Amino acid sequence: MPQSEMEALIQLQKETIESLRQLVDSQRLTIEQMTKSHEAQTAQLNQTIANLNETVEYLKKKLFASSSEKTKKDAFPGQLDLFNEAEAAADPSVPEPTLEEAVGGYKRKARKQKATREEILAGLPVVEVPCTVPDEDRNCPYCNTPMEVIGKKVVREELRIIPAKVERIQYVQEVLGCPECKKDGASVIVGAETPSPLLKHSLASASTVAYVMYQKYVNSIPLYRQEADWKQLGVKLSRATLANWVIKCGIDYMEPVYGHLHQCLLERDIIHADETPCQVLKEDGKTAQSRSYMWLYGSGNDGLPPIRLYDYQPSRGGYHAEEFLKGFSGYLICDGFSGYNKLKGVIRCGCLAHMRRYWKEALPGKSRKSSDKTHAEIGLDYCNQLFELEKEYADLDADTRKAERLETEPAIWEAYWSWLETVNPAGGSRLAKAVTYAKNQKPYMENYLLDGRCSISNNIAENIARPYCK
Repeated sequence: MPQSEMEALIQLQKETIESLRQLVDSQRLTIEQMTKSHEAQTAQLNQTIANLNETVEYLKKKLFASSSEKTKKDAFPGQLDLFNEAEAAADPSVPEPTLEEAVGGYKRKARKQKATREEILAGLPVVEVPCTVPDEDRNCPYCNTPMEVIGKKVVREELRIIPAKVERIQYVQEVLGCPECKKDGASVIVGAETPSPLLKHSLASASTVAYVMYQKYVNSIPLYRQEADWKQLGVKLSRATLANWVIKCGIDYMEPVYGHLHQCLLERDIIHADETPCQVLKEDGKTAQSRSYMWLYGSGNDGLPPIRLYDYQPSRGGYHAEEFLKGFSGYLICDGFSGYNKLKGVIRCGCLAHMRRYWKEALPGKSRKSSDKTHAEIGLDYCNQLFELEKEYADLDADTRKAERLETEPAIWEAYWSWLETVNPAGGSRLAKAVTYAKNQKPYMENYLLDGRCSISNNIAENIARPYCK
């Protein structure tokens, strides 16, 4: 075989081998990519399953577990001693106990005394029912001398309730006429002034409308049941009439009061705000199933009379809060809703209760047997430690509370934020939601330290919602 043909054949074989090697490498890469893809899909599916199981556990807790957010002090051992148990408990002034004191046991904590009957009934008017001796028995049974009263004593007490009753009030106007002018053919008539009616051409009085409003908005008795109550009292008033009274008097008499309170609220230094969903029937342009919102605003613990206001709006847009709080400059305490970012000129303070709720919802189920604390338990511990300190400072004046806070709480926050950076939760889990919420709220959470009157949580606004939502 010629030399040239031999070289061509060798070259062809080299090219064929190189092609086969490239093909094998390509197949290997494809297999590795498929393997990685399958592993990623498997990991994603496993995480989805874990998230779904977590959601099931969360819903089970919501349905069947206690709804209270209070945590027992021994729920997680050491929950309040993350950093400074020894420093916090140390007191050089405390003497060493004697042997008798050490082994004598602990005294049981005295129970809070129950209120006495006099304390319970102190605000009620007293009506005395005299029980006197009959005339025929007032002479001495031995010498027949008339006996004198030497004392009285209360032998028992009972409560009497006076049921509601309806009275028909008639305003009778006196009309005067001049008899002398009448002789001359002139008619001079003077009528007495009469009180203006609450509503024109209506049976409503201030007491009846106040009673209807109180029953509906304080005692949560709907108008159809009040309609039946009025019928029992001998008056046929339809629920439409009762509704007209409430609406008309609300506009004429309560709206000016609301406007004045709104203006007073804007002049305060601290405002709590929140919003809660509601459904409104027969609202123009909206179905009955669509969501509307009741916005809640209240003054803070500033030592002045509290103000609590409700503001209904058809949506959750932050511009509603921006409009309602126009002109306010102070501390706004609210949750993590981004709509409040629209407000300018305010110092926004976060809510530790909301943050704590996220950690609580991320707690593992009871089936977990490991003694090591989870990230959710550690996050909850930080929140509990801050709340415990706030309980200690609750009865202090604002300046002292601020000083105590600045001495103890910033170190806890610093440790909390540092720990938070080490937490890398799986995406979509409740732990991830808790971490994300905490990081997003970091710019606002410590602003309550600026003023001793500010609260560490937004519970004031949430409590405003309770009567409305019940």
